[in-house]
Amino acid sequence: MPSLLCIAHRGGPIIDDVISPENSLQAIQRSLALGVDAIEIDVWQLHGELFVTHDRALGRQIAGSGLLQSKSLDELQQLRLSNGEPLPRLYDVLDAIGDRTALNIEIKGANSADAVIRTLTGFVEDHQLSFEQYSVSSFDHQQLFEMLQKAPQIKRGVLIEGIPLDYAACCTALQAWSLNSHVGFLNQALVNDARQRGLKNFIYTVNTEEDWQWMVALGVDGVFTDRPAELLQFNRRQATH
Repeated sequence: MPSLLCIAHRGGPIIDDVISPENSLQAIQRSLALGVDAIEIDVWQLHGELFVTHDRALGRQIAGSGLLQSKSLDELQQLRLSNGEPLPRLYDVLDAIGDRTALNIEIKGANSADAVIRTLTGFVEDHQLSFEQYSVSSFDHQQLFEMLQKAPQIKRGVLIEGIPLDYAACCTALQAWSLNSHVGFLNQALVNDARQRGLKNFIYTVNTEEDWQWMVALGVDGVFTDRPAELLQFNRRQATH
């Protein structure tokens, strides 16, 4: 039976029912220890720095209130996750992962593409690594197009949250590597169209065995999951059938 590529969503915060903060170095280290196929994180460019966090406002994962964009650099540096970690920077995550697994960097904030290119290129060159293990995804297809123009060697993942009238056609102009689709808006025709265009099919955010079984039936390549340990166990069971 085919297995699903296990992509630890936001670092993979739920492992053996122990919860680490999303996008934390703690979650990432625990997912690395499991042997996940890839890790996904979210980045915002703020004051020239790439902060690794998901929400545009404080209050859910990070104590406080207000929008990230309204905070000064000093205020951002003072923020702490629930485990006491400061907000990681992209470089911190790159350094933690090294060459141990693939990394999907999702661009959340505006005007982030240049900073992602600069940081990732510098890290790859400094450590004599390959761009092959990295991909950059976003719902902001304009920034993905900027990535294509300025750093075509970095793979692009096109994020969508519905089923477009023309299925995966939006990926063509972006010369994308993958179509990253929402589990709540998905059908066989979309999966098939992406495959016929030579794209990987990655689905977010898929956390239950019932949906993993559906993903296998659809023939997708992998899923973003908050529960990487459970997905890896599912894959092992699939392999014995």
